[in-house]
Amino acid sequence: MKHWLHAFRLRTLPLAASSILVGSALGYFADIWRYSGPSSFKPVVLVLALFTAILLQILSNLANDLGDHQHGTDNTDRVGPQRAVQSGAITPAQMKRAMFICGLLAFASGCALITVALGFTMKSLGFLIVGLLAIGAAVKYTFGKNPYGYAGLGDISVFLFFGVVGVCGTFYLHSGGFHWAVLMPATAFGLLSAGVLNVNNMRDIDNDGKSGKRTLAVRMGSRNAKVYQTILICVGITCLVVFSAFIQWSFYQWLFLLVVPGFIVHLKRVWTTPEPRALDPQLKVLAMGTFFTALLFSLGLILAV
Repeated sequence: MKHWLHAFRLRTLPLAASSILVGSALGYFADIWRYSGPSSFKPVVLVLALFTAILLQILSNLANDLGDHQHGTDNTDRVGPQRAVQSGAITPAQMKRAMFICGLLAFASGCALITVALGFTMKSLGFLIVGLLAIGAAVKYTFGKNPYGYAGLGDISVFLFFGVVGVCGTFYLHSGGFHWAVLMPATAFGLLSAGVLNVNNMRDIDNDGKSGKRTLAVRMGSRNAKVYQTILICVGITCLVVFSAFIQWSFYQWLFLLVVPGFIVHLKRVWTTPEPRALDPQLKVLAMGTFFTALLFSLGLILAV
């Protein structure tokens, strides 16, 4: 069982939950905008959305474990936790079965989420298509022929599904509508999540380059990847500041600023660490920093109501 828990990569799951928490808190806060009536927040939507997001993240982790093994990226030069398929603890056939089961559960959970939130409507069909795209994106990141992660498109996928789709989609499922201001926190957490992926890619830049995995970090080079990381973090935090300043309701909305010093320390570590492999601890630092930012931002919105 421990091998499967390693393959699930539990430390990545809080990041998957971040956009759902933020989208749900925005749905709760929507009442203050007089946007969608007094019953925007639906607890069952929060639970099902969290369950679906976590299943999708686990599916992506399993597919990544198998995909990198198939493409030869997982080798003796790789940094980070040992992969399950690479180590022989889980066979490729077992991993494929686990991916199928996880994908099926994510699809079922997503269908339940859409039905509870929207019923059987044309809007439901649109969300179903988005859900299928999310499943496809989770699998095709590094698995199969021509995985988009090997072409440097992983950052765009993370930005969309951990940011725009995750936050705006969850908000819509709660409120039944859309507000332009939601795009600011959606962009923020999409950028911060892309930052987590970029740290991972900066850490693996040497091995990925040798293995033909042309991530954005490999394409840009180490120094430009650090510049890119700085932009992702700074613009992400700025988006949250702009949102809070524009929709000013209570000082509680600024609680997320408590995490900002952690981001500053993270960027300092990124710039002062000459060896890419030594960036491995920053992966967890940024992932948890993003999660706690989501928690405090969400808590601030709830307390402001």
